[in-house]
Amino acid sequence: MTDGRSWQGNWKVRMYERVLKRGHTSLTDFADARPTASLVELAEDLGKGDIAGALILSGLFTEAERRNQVTRFVRGVLVRMLSQSLPQGWPAVMDDASRFAVAKALGRWSGYTPESHQQRAEQLMAALRAHPPPPGWRPLGPDDALLLTLLPDNEA
Repeated sequence: MTDGRSWQGNWKVRMYERVLKRGHTSLTDFADARPTASLVELAEDLGKGDIAGALILSGLFTEAERRNQVTRFVRGVLVRMLSQSLPQGWPAVMDDASRFAVAKALGRWSGYTPESHQQRAEQLMAALRAHPPPPGWRPLGPDDALLLTLLPDNEA
């Protein structure tokens, strides 16, 4: 957490200046360079205590809307949530601890998913429950083959 400094001043300008200073053309480009890093890790890379993960999420969503790539954004956030909750990949055995870790990742992801994609998110979660991925599956980015099958791009 931050002490509130991240919301002070013109945080958008501050965040984008730091992205550019690190050699990236956009926040999306910056985040794509570390597709499994958490939103908090990305924020800390840009300024610990001065940029919040929520600002990263907001900026990524804004860029995705502008680029007509919201579905890819949604998949990218899922990759980050799965990487945090399932660092060893999809569990081989669905015991209580594994079910909790999967539910935590999917629940957090669903909370970050825009309303426009909620129905598709529910379908993806149902598909993963009905037909779990192979043990150890760990998507390394938003263009993972299985994720593209479960949540294909079909932007308007």
